[in-house]
Amino acid sequence: MTLTLLHTAQVHPDTFDALRDDTAPDAELNHLVRPDWLARAQGGIDAALEAEIAQAIAAARGPVLCTCTTLGPTAAAHGAIRIDQPMMTRAADIATATGGAILMVYCLDSTLVPSVALLDAALEATGKPAKVHTLSLGQFWPLFEAGQSGAFAAVIAAGIRDAVPDVPNLACVVLAQASMAGAAPLLRELDVPTLASPELALRAALGL
Repeated sequence: MTLTLLHTAQVHPDTFDALRDDTAPDAELNHLVRPDWLARAQGGIDAALEAEIAQAIAAARGPVLCTCTTLGPTAAAHGAIRIDQPMMTRAADIATATGGAILMVYCLDSTLVPSVALLDAALEATGKPAKVHTLSLGQFWPLFEAGQSGAFAAVIAAGIRDAVPDVPNLACVVLAQASMAGAAPLLRELDVPTLASPELALRAALGL
């Protein structure tokens, strides 16, 4: 099977290649990395950018997975799989099963609206409401942009640890952006699961 992935950061291909090796070594991953798309999308996705995204999806062999939360709704409208869809579905299922709240953590303001909308839709599909708390850790984004992935993951994890005691009846933590996934293994001591999108999305896109 061939899966095309649309990325907006160069760090993501290595992440997904490693996940592929662990979960579906026979799958072929084609990576398209366009950091300029994310930069342009910060002011809103105009017709020209949408056309470029649509063209890339149409030209791909097999399914397409968009790993950028900001571009996700536009990519999905043209047939791609949103990286955060499986994660939001899992979060909604956990909140429904436990009756607890969800803490959704993000760094880029451009991801807030699409992420909350997707999570709300997933919760609505369960038929049971749940409280959603949001936490912005945008002050740490420059570390990711500078390629300091380890430091970025560490401060994201620390910020979440500080916030968790203030969220009553917490059911799970959601890392809204794929770039934040490195924080999940650092939060295993929490009493609730921390959900990151890359592995869940890759497994879903490959039908695993």
